[in-house]
Amino acid sequence: MQDFLLELGFEELPARFVEGALQQLADTLQKRLKQERLDHGKVILYSTPRRLAVLVKDLRLQQADLMDEVKGPPKNIAYDEDGNLTKAGQGFLRSQGVDEGSIRIRQFQGADYLFVTKEVRGQKTAVVLKPLLEEIITNLSFPKNMRWGTYDLRYARPLRWIIALFGTEVIPVQVGAVSGGQTTYGHRQLSPGAVVIREPKEYSNTLKDHYVLVDAAQRNHIICEQVQSLARAQGAQVERDVELLKEVVNLVEYPTAFVGGFDPEYLEVPSEVLVTSMKEHQRYFPVQDGEGQLLPKFVGVRNGADNHLETVVHGNEKVLAARLSDAKFFFDEDKKTPLEDNISKLERVVFQEGLGSMGDKVERIERLSLLLAEHLGLNANRDTILRTARLAKADLVSQMVYEFPELQGIMGEKYALIQGENPAVATGIREHYLPRFAGDELPSTAEGIVVSLADKLDTLAGYFALGRIPTGSQDPFALRRQAQGVVQILMKTGFDLSLHSLVELASGGYTEISLSAENTQALEDFFLARLRVSLLDQGYAYDEVDAVMASKGQGIIIPDLLGKIQALASFRLTEAFVDLSTGFERVANLASKYQGESLESAAFSPEDADFAQAAKELEQKCRAQFVAKDYSGILETLAQFRAPIDHFFTEVMIMDSDPVIRGNRLALLHQAYRVYILYGDFHQIVANK
Repeated sequence: MQDFLLELGFEELPARFVEGALQQLADTLQKRLKQERLDHGKVILYSTPRRLAVLVKDLRLQQADLMDEVKGPPKNIAYDEDGNLTKAGQGFLRSQGVDEGSIRIRQFQGADYLFVTKEVRGQKTAVVLKPLLEEIITNLSFPKNMRWGTYDLRYARPLRWIIALFGTEVIPVQVGAVSGGQTTYGHRQLSPGAVVIREPKEYSNTLKDHYVLVDAAQRNHIICEQVQSLARAQGAQVERDVELLKEVVNLVEYPTAFVGGFDPEYLEVPSEVLVTSMKEHQRYFPVQDGEGQLLPKFVGVRNGADNHLETVVHGNEKVLAARLSDAKFFFDEDKKTPLEDNISKLERVVFQEGLGSMGDKVERIERLSLLLAEHLGLNANRDTILRTARLAKADLVSQMVYEFPELQGIMGEKYALIQGENPAVATGIREHYLPRFAGDELPSTAEGIVVSLADKLDTLAGYFALGRIPTGSQDPFALRRQAQGVVQILMKTGFDLSLHSLVELASGGYTEISLSAENTQALEDFFLARLRVSLLDQGYAYDEVDAVMASKGQGIIIPDLLGKIQALASFRLTEAFVDLSTGFERVANLASKYQGESLESAAFSPEDADFAQAAKELEQKCRAQFVAKDYSGILETLAQFRAPIDHFFTEVMIMDSDPVIRGNRLALLHQAYRVYILYGDFHQIVANK
């Protein structure tokens, strides 16, 4: 056994691409090695902005031999009536390189077939690796690809070198104009020129000698230690930011942290602006005092050693000062213009071709917010909700948000407070964008909740009316995120409004276009798909979710659906669930044969009449429990109905030869089935826990 090293060298990859591409490379390589019967030991992953590398320990020298069983033609085709091989049988043996003695007759799908077992000798690993690696490297994909020069290969950045080293043997892969070898490159500035890797086990230490730390976890640890140490030396602290840290780790090959500062006058600008300038634009770590207040300092990380560090600090301070100067200017200028005056400017901002301007969208949000407030019983907040809806998008035309789009809503809140707006309105302006991403906080005020729902519903209704419905992984307008936000808000608030009603209210705001019945259903299904994902993420069993979501009630009300799932999950653990499941199965199996016959009570037997009365009482009781949202009670009622079902099945022949009697009994079972299905389709439950 020998170690194997694969390294792909690039021009600097975008930091956000590195981790995913490395995992894809490693997963594909391991999968292909397994397919080729090449067992191995531990797999170690390395990466920097300029390289993706996989080190496979103890890779076997040759494929394992394989005893391969091959199915041939059916016996009645392979042999004639005298028991001699036909041309079909002989041809099969020739194709497999075996003689008649190798034949075994076995049954397959109810017929006798010829089978032969042959030994496939394993090839040397070095021979197998060349085409395998060329396939893997050629098919490596990135979120965004580009083609350079005259090459057909499309990558996020140009491929510059390949190391494919099995022990000390170079695997001569060829991908485009790049050939496999044992040459890599160290740090661009600190160790220019080629670096030879003699064998895989030397890889990490050799590159470390040339100022490249290929272990991302090691770089992560070093950066954390350096950043916190520098902050402590300033009597301050740096708040842990996992995403920023991950990005910085994938921006540098040899990290060295440093402390810089800026003029304290910039602290007059909202801290969100300063933090955005430092983190999003410069990838700096903001520094805070013990109470969490921003200090006029930052910690940056350079890609290099500590030589000439004072020059690096000065340069970074100069760049940040320019950005903060612009930000202060924008802030001071924006404060001079009331948010109300910005609304007319929104008419010149296109929301989406076919859906009008941002001014049009604001009018629709105002209308929908008032309707939602009325339907949700929030008329006490009517005035502040309407004001929030009117000003929600006003900061989009401010200079600050034009320069820093990620501050939309945040700056709207700041300007609203400065200009004396009701604090509830200011908070609502910020909250109406929530949640911005998975796991983000949800709006907490009536103003934020209503306007957030109105904004998202308006967007979804408009895009679906245009037929811009996400398919597969394509979602250019982030509609899944918008729908997920609606679902999460409804789950949190418990608002008693069906998805169908919400879609109807939202679609009513458009006059030039309309939601077709087909696209209305598509939008409701889109919400349900997001709801299902959210419920599964919360740990609910998939079959319980699917059972309840199959409900045939009057529209899906998300809080009610959640209550039904929770009740079903608890009831499933009781002994009574067996009665519920059994009763449903007996009714559902025959109810499916119902042809829509009307009841003819004159033909009722006493048993038919008793069951008809029991089914009527079941429906009345369950509907009353639905109104009271007593979901556990409904399940108990349905479980108890097993007794009338069993008695009915025992006393009568459901599929009676008389069509009138048979029709009556199927109709009665179908009535009972309709009551069950109001709660859910219990066929979806896989097995009792």
